[in-house]
Amino acid sequence: MKTPAIPLPRHWSDNVQRGWLCAIALAHRGMTFVRAWAENSPLPRVRLAGELAVARMQLALAERENRLLRARFERVPPANRPHFAPAERLEILAIKSETGWSAAELARRFLVTPLTIARWLHRLDDGGPSALLTMQAPVNRFPDFVAQVVQQLRASCPTMGKKRIAQLLARCGLHLAGSTVQRMLRDRPKPKPRPSAPVSADKLRPSGRTVVARYPNHVWGIDHSTVPTGIGFWVPWFPSAMIPVWPFCFWLTVVLDHYSRRVLAIGVFIKEPTAEQTCRLLDRACRRAGAAPRYTITDHGTQFQGVYGAWCQRHGVTPRYGAIGKYGSIARVERFWRSLKDEAFGPRRRLVPLSLRAIVVLSGHYVTWYNEMRPHQGLAGRTPHEVFYGKRPAHQRPRIEPRARYPDAAPCASPQAPVRGRRGGAFRVVVSHPPGLPHLPLVSLRNAA
Repeated sequence: MKTPAIPLPRHWSDNVQRGWLCAIALAHRGMTFVRAWAENSPLPRVRLAGELAVARMQLALAERENRLLRARFERVPPANRPHFAPAERLEILAIKSETGWSAAELARRFLVTPLTIARWLHRLDDGGPSALLTMQAPVNRFPDFVAQVVQQLRASCPTMGKKRIAQLLARCGLHLAGSTVQRMLRDRPKPKPRPSAPVSADKLRPSGRTVVARYPNHVWGIDHSTVPTGIGFWVPWFPSAMIPVWPFCFWLTVVLDHYSRRVLAIGVFIKEPTAEQTCRLLDRACRRAGAAPRYTITDHGTQFQGVYGAWCQRHGVTPRYGAIGKYGSIARVERFWRSLKDEAFGPRRRLVPLSLRAIVVLSGHYVTWYNEMRPHQGLAGRTPHEVFYGKRPAHQRPRIEPRARYPDAAPCASPQAPVRGRRGGAFRVVVSHPPGLPHLPLVSLRNAA
């Protein structure tokens, strides 16, 4: 039997590009289901295969990004390309030592000439202005290894700014001002964020009848948020978004103490949590905190209605709700979401797993690091754990003074602290990482051998 000829629709070629994008998006969604099934399998070999598939996908994506960015950079005339900073030149030479590449191969990979590589190698032994890394040592300048410590911290966690790095080192005993950290990072400036769209004056006006936390367990904030397992929810067909359920995203719920910024409980769900699940998470937070709050602040979601109101009445809690469209209603919880999504899941959020067990463990490790190790700028460099339990901040202990000729009467970067041990001693930084969070630092200082 002859197959009937089906003519192509008129103007079919106008939709080829959109159809190609739809096919790619459908394939990605199908592979997401397969990888999610593999990572949640009871068989270790299947879970390992799923993790390997995700790693290969991320590597392929990074290679595509590098190829596109490199192609764009190659179109820039060599004379107009920006120069590598001195620290970046030294890092390129370190890569040459690690890989054994020739000068020609190194120059090809980093879009410079072999003569440039030869100049950098020749300047390694030079001193003064012609050195590869120019060093100056005034009386009040920190030794060179302090700048290397700062650079190492920035490399280990690129999201940290100058204040965060200064506060983190102050907790280890090394007091640096934010401006000092900025000078040490000047060779590798942090890109400025794009200005956001202007917000109307009505939204910027704070909401009235604000509840201010005066002590721990006075005010708690509760909120829900989604964490996409991919880069986002966009698809090229109507309504241009996937349904926010697993395996395309996880739902996270947090209970935050407003006074100390301490995370009291965090829950992970495969779909939008119900009011009953939210109340069970609040029960867990009460057990960990040892008490119920006086006030809770939430948005107007469906989880914070009938069942939630009964829970508040049963525990003697006064529920408060953020004003719709007003700035600052649930600002502290929203700021925590931003920190968690930027820090817990790595640069560009590439560490979001598909396994429910894995994200529960990952979020638990992050909350421990956030509560006990991460200095909070809103708490003057203290951690939420120190504020919640009234402990002495680590940055108020005796400090290390690496400048041998620094005057005794001269102040250090705030907060003021006495000197521990002798001045001018060399030390090294030891950077470890929380379990499952290789991009977040646990910093300690050790005397150099």
